[in-house]
Amino acid sequence: MIRLYTEKDKVEVIELLRLNTPLYFAPEEESDLIHYLNHEIEDYFVVEENGRIVGSGGINYFPDAGLTRISWDIIHPEFQGKGIGKKLLLHRIAKIKSNPSINLIQVRTTQLVYKFYGKAGFRLETTEKDFWAKGLDLYQMKLALH
Repeated sequence: MIRLYTEKDKVEVIELLRLNTPLYFAPEEESDLIHYLNHEIEDYFVVEENGRIVGSGGINYFPDAGLTRISWDIIHPEFQGKGIGKKLLLHRIAKIKSNPSINLIQVRTTQLVYKFYGKAGFRLETTEKDFWAKGLDLYQMKLALH
């Protein structure tokens, strides 16, 4: 089940990040996630299975530029490769497409995950070595909607 994030989900979402650190996230990104959850959420979703949060991911809007950004995708390691991330991504893309003023979706990810977004039609724009932390490069990607 995909539903909107609530404040009571914060502990479980932070735990998802910890379970994916240091493989997919740098330890210092935990404070960034906490700041995001406290101050920058626009649309953020969680995936529940049997009453347990197994995934999360958000959308941030930049209406003046006609774009959105997919943000903070985190899937529990035991549930990776089972289609949960794909369902969550497609759920957000469908929500974004319902807004005709949005022309572009961006995602900022790493060399470890960019192929996942490529399968959904995102195209690589730029890369930057060690952007997130040493060994975690920025892969900025986009998906044009119109």
